[in-house]
Amino acid sequence: MAATTTLSFHYPYRTLPSYSQFSLSSPSSRFKPYTVVSRYNLCISTTATLSVLAFRSPNSPTFLAKASRNTQPMLPPFNVLITGSTKGIGYALAKEFLKAGDNVLICSRSDERVEAAVRSLRVEFGEQYVWGTKCDVRNAEDVKNLVSFAQEKLKYIDIWINNAGSNAYSYKPLVEASDEDLIEVVTTNTLGLMICCREAIKMMVDQPRGGHIFNIDGAGSDGRPTPRYLFGFTGAELKMQDVKNVLVHNLSPGMVTTDLLMSGVNTKQAKFFINVLAEPAEVVAEYLVPNIRSIPANGSKKPTYIRFLTGLKAYSQIFSRLAFGARRNRYILED
Repeated sequence: MAATTTLSFHYPYRTLPSYSQFSLSSPSSRFKPYTVVSRYNLCISTTATLSVLAFRSPNSPTFLAKASRNTQPMLPPFNVLITGSTKGIGYALAKEFLKAGDNVLICSRSDERVEAAVRSLRVEFGEQYVWGTKCDVRNAEDVKNLVSFAQEKLKYIDIWINNAGSNAYSYKPLVEASDEDLIEVVTTNTLGLMICCREAIKMMVDQPRGGHIFNIDGAGSDGRPTPRYLFGFTGAELKMQDVKNVLVHNLSPGMVTTDLLMSGVNTKQAKFFINVLAEPAEVVAEYLVPNIRSIPANGSKKPTYIRFLTGLKAYSQIFSRLAFGARRNRYILED
């Protein structure tokens, strides 16, 4: 077996500039292939390529090395974490990932719902592929505990999907909204999203495989968020910090016939659009999951927006309804 030389980083790998100093433990092997072991256990074969340029002295050989990313595509099965995943689109996504052979961690605010969902999924897919824990995304400690739980059970997370969201089960206009409703919406959809993104990035940036974060946007057609369903995180922060092994993507499931959406069906217009544009969670998940999985599998390095209900599809279905009466009373009896 060929001898290897261990190099130690002077500071965290994720903050390395183009040229950085490393300490060489064995001067006799300074021109041989190196194996890099940082305090984050990053391996040269999956995270960087080093080209030795110079060293200072034979007695204390500190080399100036150039570090460049050489990220390899992730290979399935993937480890997937989905927030708000004990029902609705989150649960449907979990099932589709499991059908594809991935490992899935689900969570929600309710212990009872987590236990029931985990039990059901394990019966169908096996105990060794499904984990679950309680997590309120509004609570930073809960999210940190979620990360610890994920690392304990799965070691790392390849795909983190921020699905937890709330409209306080209210479709009142803003001027009629209660203080409690506003706090519920903002703390879940904005603060909760930011906390989850922060903790996911902190975990993934130190993973040899990196990671992908997917933020689910609102229930509006053509991916346009509804007024009460906020999402506001982009990859700009990662670019500013020069983080290249973590990507943030957007998912638009369109209108999904979940409790969250159906709670607002009390007007003629709402009934019309739900019948015309909405789809069951299972149908949406069947489309989204293969598209999500293709991103890490192909080694994508660019943020992606995956939309189930595109503008063309929405306009086509509305036209079919107006011209031929298609989808009338599909889910709800219209007036």
